[in-house]
Amino acid sequence: MPVDPRSRVGESIAAARQLARMTQKELADASGVSYSMVRAIERGARMPGDSVLDALAAVLGVDPARLLGNHGNTDSRVHDEIPELSRVIAAYDMPQDGPVRPLHELRAAVEEAVTWRVGAQYLRIARGIPSLLDELARALDGVRDGAERREVAQLLVAAYRAADAVAYKFGYRDLSARLVELMRWAATGAEDPLLDATVAYVRTETFFAAEAHDPGLRALERALDSAPVTPGRAEVAARGTLHMRAAVIAGRAGCEDAALMHIDEARRCGDQVPEGIYEGTVFGPSSIRIHEVSLAVSLGGRHLQRALDIAHEWAPPRTLSAERRSGFYIELGRAQLWAGQPDHAFESLKVARRIAPQHTREHRWVREDIATLRRLKRADREDLSNYAGWCQAV
Repeated sequence: MPVDPRSRVGESIAAARQLARMTQKELADASGVSYSMVRAIERGARMPGDSVLDALAAVLGVDPARLLGNHGNTDSRVHDEIPELSRVIAAYDMPQDGPVRPLHELRAAVEEAVTWRVGAQYLRIARGIPSLLDELARALDGVRDGAERREVAQLLVAAYRAADAVAYKFGYRDLSARLVELMRWAATGAEDPLLDATVAYVRTETFFAAEAHDPGLRALERALDSAPVTPGRAEVAARGTLHMRAAVIAGRAGCEDAALMHIDEARRCGDQVPEGIYEGTVFGPSSIRIHEVSLAVSLGGRHLQRALDIAHEWAPPRTLSAERRSGFYIELGRAQLWAGQPDHAFESLKVARRIAPQHTREHRWVREDIATLRRLKRADREDLSNYAGWCQAV
């Protein structure tokens, strides 16, 4: 007998509330949703509408997709926001008239968008980022030089990157490439070599999407030549992130020696800094382990055992960003599948889904691997078929 979706959503909201250490009354008061409505939703008697779900998710600090599981239309809601994002990008140098908040408020708004990005909260980004980009463009128009203009340019880079996370994850590759170019444009006004390294890191997405691995590796190595060499944490992390990504793209290019050299350099950088967010990029020892798994998948063959060994002795901590943690299990699932462990692979994909449903659902490898699992197993297995239907692999 199928489970009532109202019950599933209610359970998700209750679990998120308990994790936030809130009572039903506190959640109701903070969200503006009536106490009786919260109680009814949690016990499965009511299905929340979009506005109620968004209000609850905002208080709980999660994306609505995480509360909906596979019963919502979050993906279509993200796609509905893309035309407005495209409009803002097309008119990046001719923003609509409107107010501009003080710099400290703009800074806080961008920091919130960065938090949504690393937490894989794409619906929130898709809804909020177009107006923020318009406002930042007006702010840039309003200052001609000096430290304030450089900071606005830095904020624009971070906001463009948040927008790119949505475009790239949801398959708008041309829009993503345009956003990366706007990041590069804005970075010139920031006059910050650390930001240049960040942009080079993000630009690699366009090389991955085009499977242009050799030029992508050359671009990263050129960025490494220009990266700051001072021993500060931010500078070490900037070099480490470039080495980390260079290792993976070198692996996909079939350059094993270069890949292993870059992951060794990334590991040395990671040994010098704690796990954290540096210039908008998560870096540290845990991130490097996750990229080691990614590299093992890129190289394949005898290297797959390295991915399995890492997973046997280590799991990404809950303090790590949702996108990084779900990415670990997606990569691990592929390694397990290729190593002849289909049951373990499916378990890894289910974990990835629980951690970051939007990120997992839109990941091309997830669709490919669940389709392979259905071929290897019985195609009519309900759990595999449900997962395949959820990520639109069938």
